[in-house]
Amino acid sequence: MAKFFRWVLRITLILFITSLLYTVICKWVFPPITLTQTGAVFGGYGLKRDYVSWDEISPNVKLAAMASEDQLFPDHGGFDWKALEKSLNANPKKKKKVRGGGASTISQQTAKNVFLWQGNGALRYIRKVPEFYFTKMIEWTWGKKRILEVYLNVIEMGPGIFGIEAAAQKYFGKPAKNLSRTEAAMIIACLPNPKIYTVKPVSRWVGWKSKLILRQMNNIQDDPDVQALMY
Repeated sequence: MAKFFRWVLRITLILFITSLLYTVICKWVFPPITLTQTGAVFGGYGLKRDYVSWDEISPNVKLAAMASEDQLFPDHGGFDWKALEKSLNANPKKKKKVRGGGASTISQQTAKNVFLWQGNGALRYIRKVPEFYFTKMIEWTWGKKRILEVYLNVIEMGPGIFGIEAAAQKYFGKPAKNLSRTEAAMIIACLPNPKIYTVKPVSRWVGWKSKLILRQMNNIQDDPDVQALMY
C-alpha cells in the first residue's frame, strides 16, 4: 500500500510539474495543437489554422469577443461566480434564455481549449477540477491580453477552422487585422456551435446574434478596462 501511494504521489508530482512548465511556455508560444483541433482532424473536418499575434487582430474582434462571451473579462479573476451560481441553480426543465458566454468565462474557455477537451455529460464534470486549475494558472501567469490573444487563436470558428485569422480569410477573404465591426460580430456570433451556426452562408442565429453583439459592443466600448484590452 505504501508503495502504491508513493507511485501515485510521484505520478501526480510529474503531472503537476509538466503542466506548470507547459502553461508557462504557452505564455510566449502558441500551443502546437490542441485536443479539440486533433478531434477535428480525425473527425474529417481537417485543420485550418494560422496563429497571429496581438497586433494582427483587429480591435473590433477583441471588443466583439468580450461583448458576446464575457463582459466582465477585464475585471474578474477567471470566474464569473454570479453567473456560475445562476447556472447551477437553473431549473433544467425550464427553457433557458439565450445569454452570451453563459457561466463560462473567456479564461475558462481558453483553459478548456488549450489544455483539456470538449464534451458534456460525465466528461464535463470530470473536466471541472483541471479546468479550475488551468484557469487560475493562466490568470496568474499569462495576464488578460495573452489570454484573449490565445483564445482568439485557438477557438473553433467553423468546421475545422480554428482562430480568427483562418476565419477572416475563409469568410471575408481578408486578414484578421482588417475585419470590420460587423464582420467581427458575425464570426464571434457562431461560437456557441460553429458547426451549426454558419457565418457563410449566414445562418439565422448568426444574423440575429451578430446584431445583438454589435449593440453590446456599443454599450461597453467606452469602458477604460475594455479599451485597455482592445489595443
